[in-house]
Amino acid sequence: MAKNPKAPALNILFVMYDQLRFDYLSCAGHPHLHTPNFDRVAKMGVRFTNAYVQSPICGASRMSFYTGRYVSSHGAQFNGFPLRVGEHTMGDHLRRAGMSCALIGKTHMKADDAGMARLGIDKDSIIGVRQSECGFDPWVRDDGLWGAGPDGLYDEKRSPYNEYLKSRGYPSENPWADFANAGIDASGNKATGWMFANADRPANIREEDSETPWLTREAIEFIKQAGDGWCAHVSYIKPHWPYIVPAPYHDMFGPDHVQKPARHAMEKEDPHPIYDVYMHSKVSQAFQRDDVRDKVIPAYMGLIKQCDDQLGALLDFLDDTEWMDNTMIVLTSDHGDYLGDHWLGEKELFHDPSAKIPMILYDPRTAADATRGTTCDALVEAIDLAPTFVEAAGGEVADHILEGRSLLPWLRGETPEWRDFVISEFDYSPTAQCTQLGLAPRDARLFMVFDGRYKLMHAEGGFRPMLFDLQKDPEEFDDLGKSDRHRDEIDRLYGYLAQWGRRLSQRTTRSDADIEASRGASLRKGILPFLVDGTEVPEELTALYRGKAGKSFLED
Repeated sequence: MAKNPKAPALNILFVMYDQLRFDYLSCAGHPHLHTPNFDRVAKMGVRFTNAYVQSPICGASRMSFYTGRYVSSHGAQFNGFPLRVGEHTMGDHLRRAGMSCALIGKTHMKADDAGMARLGIDKDSIIGVRQSECGFDPWVRDDGLWGAGPDGLYDEKRSPYNEYLKSRGYPSENPWADFANAGIDASGNKATGWMFANADRPANIREEDSETPWLTREAIEFIKQAGDGWCAHVSYIKPHWPYIVPAPYHDMFGPDHVQKPARHAMEKEDPHPIYDVYMHSKVSQAFQRDDVRDKVIPAYMGLIKQCDDQLGALLDFLDDTEWMDNTMIVLTSDHGDYLGDHWLGEKELFHDPSAKIPMILYDPRTAADATRGTTCDALVEAIDLAPTFVEAAGGEVADHILEGRSLLPWLRGETPEWRDFVISEFDYSPTAQCTQLGLAPRDARLFMVFDGRYKLMHAEGGFRPMLFDLQKDPEEFDDLGKSDRHRDEIDRLYGYLAQWGRRLSQRTTRSDADIEASRGASLRKGILPFLVDGTEVPEELTALYRGKAGKSFLED
């Protein structure tokens, strides 16, 4: 394979795993799951130990990653909520800095078709495609859930992965559903991955044809032809459910490797009403069963092990071609997975298993040498990656648009002035829980404020807050919001929430520098209001308004 012939511009390999918990890596302390390639990047760079998403659900979280803006700023607050036309994205910022920005995998983006139609934007034009793909130039887009039911397909777009499987001889109109997401039971019948009972079966697919290796090969093919100065967003579909994995990963782990759930009986005593309805959801009820966890969690671990192996293939490719010397590598996730912790399944609330994410950054440049192999416990938000990438690309961070902060100072060993708290939001208006609570859609909104010790959950709709002291109660069992004994802490965190709520988030067409540069410009263009006799301004500003008058028309 040809070596990279020169010292090129910096590239960025931005790798996201869907629903990967922060603590399911060996570098984060998992006792059974060995992830040598995640650990390899952590030894090369910095692992951020307090990174939080801006929303604990796929679509809203990803839109914050891609825009560098809070959920209530960009407005795409739930899966399937369109990202409005004109919202600035990572791709827009990076292209201004001279860096291309490509997509390989999932975005969970819903295009603002109505907005594009209103503005007359052709969906097939370059602008239209970028508006439809979160600002990325798509190399391959595949969101990974190709379900089909009585009312048709869940996702009606063409699946490149399904087309690949067909080309490999899998005989089905939807081979994702029939092979990648299904095993075979003892009677020779299809054992779908949609059923937790089948999670211990191997998926009926050759391992090299499963989703994660397929996407790795697509990423490598992109890099081979990309040239210099690229950002590649490699967005894996796994380890997100359905929890089924091909051999040999299906039986690498078993019930003996399943950690006890982090949950306590006190959590069910006078629970917050919103927490209560989530504990009684179908997925939470399933994950409260040991037999479900004993099948699903080993499969989840197998999916992560496969992701780690495929990360190794990517890293080896970068090493072999010398791209490693000029490629920033970022490993992260869009949210976590409760897996039965706190009596919950899935994600959506703000306990650490759901809202905290892995985040590992490797910067190949010498300025980052001092921090290699270290951890950083600064409060980090997902929106920090966009300004980090812009600064790394040599661009100017548009901080009137981008609400995150560049992480590069931490990589250089500096201690920058930093935030006192992180924010996450969740709009659960489309959910069954909203209906069960009898809420209007506009009241079904949650906010998290975390200052590194105390975590507050505020709920619209007249509910009390939840409060946890992670210093004394790191597993978040004891909800201190049940009484007024911690009113001072609650009020202090509400003060942070109010401070955040007053942020300047919608003045995105003029930067502070633009405003400062424009001051006084109208005076020099002859707009001279409120003068008494002209002596208040320099003579040059009134020169065109002085002198002998022209012909008089006063007597006409």
